[in-house]
Amino acid sequence: MKQRLLPTLVLLGLIGGWELLVRMAQIPAYTLPAPSLIVQTLIANFGSLAASWWTTLKITFGALALACAGGGLIAAMFALSPLLERALLPVAVVLQVTPLVAVAPLILIYVESTTAALLLCAWIVAFFPMLSNTLTGLRAAEANLRDLFRLYRATPMQRLRLLLLPTALPYFLAGLRISGGLSLIGAVTAEMVAGAAGRDTGLASRILEASFRTETPKMFAALALLVLTGVMIYALFNALSRRLLGRWHASASHRDD
Repeated sequence: MKQRLLPTLVLLGLIGGWELLVRMAQIPAYTLPAPSLIVQTLIANFGSLAASWWTTLKITFGALALACAGGGLIAAMFALSPLLERALLPVAVVLQVTPLVAVAPLILIYVESTTAALLLCAWIVAFFPMLSNTLTGLRAAEANLRDLFRLYRATPMQRLRLLLLPTALPYFLAGLRISGGLSLIGAVTAEMVAGAAGRDTGLASRILEASFRTETPKMFAALALLVLTGVMIYALFNALSRRLLGRWHASASHRDD
């Protein structure tokens, strides 16, 4: 309880200081809106923002699902075949180090569907952490246990299912927390590069539209939804990690005093 109370008080203090600063300095709303005005704007425009929010969520979780499936499957293949890892891992590294803002315009040219292009852009950002973390976990099994499985002549699939996957689970969940936020960032960044407009677009388009019209409170309202989404994604996967790992792994059982 105390662990949650302290950050909540700090956050409320920052928001209160922001509100006080705007009111005392009489800062215009088009320069820096007060938190109270942002909440009012969010409530007033929630209908249009909610539709865009749902679009952003679909792209984010779609890309994250593809990253989990692809990253986990390819990491398992790499763990079972070092030759395959040496051949294909550089391709994954190239995807990771290529800036999204540089490659997104090309993807938007080559992929006819804007939604599919945004999904691909978000997947590129989220894929490598899942692959890297899962592969690290698959390699983290104790040497003595590996020798034991080898002694009993376990098949590669038995080693993977009974030894490597349970060992890799904490690493996989850590990658999930990272990729969850990155998939959201990738979706928003790709949409801003695309400059998409219309009804079936995400929150990034609402931010761009508001900036063109100098509707700063609406920009902050859309941004607040994005921040809340990122926090909820992290909290969701953090709770999932604690649920799955319970008290058998240090990453889930650790508590600060």
